[in-house]
Amino acid sequence: MSARLQPHLGPHLFTRDMRAGDVDAVAAIEASAYSHPWTHGNFIDSLAAGYAAELLLSEDQLVGYFVAMAGVDELHLLNITVAPTAQGQGFGSLLLDRAQALARQWSLPRLLLEVRGSNQRARDLYLRRGFEDVGLRRGYYPATQGREDALVMSLQLGQQTGSANGLV
Repeated sequence: MSARLQPHLGPHLFTRDMRAGDVDAVAAIEASAYSHPWTHGNFIDSLAAGYAAELLLSEDQLVGYFVAMAGVDELHLLNITVAPTAQGQGFGSLLLDRAQALARQWSLPRLLLEVRGSNQRARDLYLRRGFEDVGLRRGYYPATQGREDALVMSLQLGQQTGSANGLV
């Protein structure tokens, strides 16, 4: 399901579904972005399970992606990543816009995600976007020394339809 983004972002910025042939490039970004990245197999398994997985591309350059799983009343954002070289340019917000649009398309009233407590940059983005802290998962993430807690964050989507960035 490809969708062009707003023209002020440039005519060459778009999303499309992730395919198995994209996983090498996705895994390379994942490895450059995290100390404990998802593996190639994690992405392949997510695609095989039918999870929503989309890429954000600028021209033909992969700048980010997300993987999400639909639940009974939520879209659970399992992974959202912007390439380190592309961070700070609004691409994370665009990926969140797309995830919100997908949740609305599927009539799911909220987004749910986990984020490392140490990932302040991501937490700040989620808070700016209206996410709220709703829980804690102790020892959720592997860390250099032991395990790290995950903060569970949720965004209620309400009855609004469509997306602020017209990604549907």
